[in-house]
Amino acid sequence: MPMFTRFVQAGRLALITFGPCAGKMCTIVDIVNQKNVVVDGPESVTGVKRHMMPVKRLSLTDFRIVVRRGCREKTLKKALAKDETMKKWSESAWAKKLSSKENRQNMTDFERFKLMVARKKRSQAVKKVLKTKK
Repeated sequence: MPMFTRFVQAGRLALITFGPCAGKMCTIVDIVNQKNVVVDGPESVTGVKRHMMPVKRLSLTDFRIVVRRGCREKTLKKALAKDETMKKWSESAWAKKLSSKENRQNMTDFERFKLMVARKKRSQAVKKVLKTKK
């Protein structure tokens, strides 16, 4: 079994972790040098324009599309659509965790209160069931 499976390579889907596009998905299009890559959303799909970015600011995912280095946006869009890569990403545990985290951040005070009450009720119900089984 290989030690590493996520390589910095053309077509690798990545999550931007820092900067103005933080939290958005992008695809590595080209490798500039040891520390920098060219990424592209494409903009119509993820909202990320084609630009150069340090590898440090990316989290590589398991998903990869087969494209050549420096491919055009049109080619990239076609490849993403053909493999349904963005759909696969949204179904992954990592993406679900990010979306639930975002939902929690966007909750209002009253929604947080309702969540707390629901948790308390669930906890009481579980304790009641466990108590009757003894």
